[in-house]
Amino acid sequence: MEAVILILGLLVVAFVALGIYVSVKIVRAASRGVDRTITQARRAVEDTTLRAKSYGQVGVVGELAQLRLSLRTSMRATQEALQTGVTEDASLSESLGLFQRLSVHGRELDDELKRLEREPDKKTVGSLLPGLKKRTGEITRSADSLRWAARDRARQFADDDLATLNEQIDVEAGALRHWTTEEPVPGEQEPPGAPGAPGSARRQGQGQGQGHGHGHGHGQGNGLPGDAGIAEAITAADPRQQTTYPWQKSARPETTN
Repeated sequence: MEAVILILGLLVVAFVALGIYVSVKIVRAASRGVDRTITQARRAVEDTTLRAKSYGQVGVVGELAQLRLSLRTSMRATQEALQTGVTEDASLSESLGLFQRLSVHGRELDDELKRLEREPDKKTVGSLLPGLKKRTGEITRSADSLRWAARDRARQFADDDLATLNEQIDVEAGALRHWTTEEPVPGEQEPPGAPGAPGSARRQGQGQGQGHGHGHGHGQGNGLPGDAGIAEAITAADPRQQTTYPWQKSARPETTN
């Protein structure tokens, strides 16, 4: 009895521990989902604000907003392309590692541009714009290069697969039309003595007819067994000795007027 109580107690503890573990996992997953949603919403708000500044404001503030917008757009597109492609092509893992190193420089530049937007000394910020534009161009150029290389690689794989598939389909289509390869080529004729040549069947029939004719002549003169066959062919067969089948119609008796 004490053993049963001990087992039941252990089962209760195990179920409670399992419930706590599942609850923690659910809470963490929900928390990650909420954080992801908040991050995406914040990113959308920042992008909308940067577009409004780049188009609605002139001077240093507008140029800084345009630099940030182009940098974020290029980096985000490259990240999505590499993360999507690495699931199908493991060789992109090295490219993804290079992009992560590039992302460090991109985040540093974005933070610097964001601080300069709030800088009151616009003249000093204006003097820094040529260097900021150069750094932004270098980072976006590298990101675009990785992104387009990954896309070109995926497109090349798709083209190679399509070419191989087309070759296999052509072979299968030729196998399905196998009778077309047995037809004679136009302009080519078979030898006169060949079985399929024109007139060969007629000459064979004439030869067989002549052979039978000679046989009949000898048969009439010598009384060979062939005469019985001729007599049976001439004399009408006895209908009582013919084999009938259930599906045959019976002959109607002749009536005399």
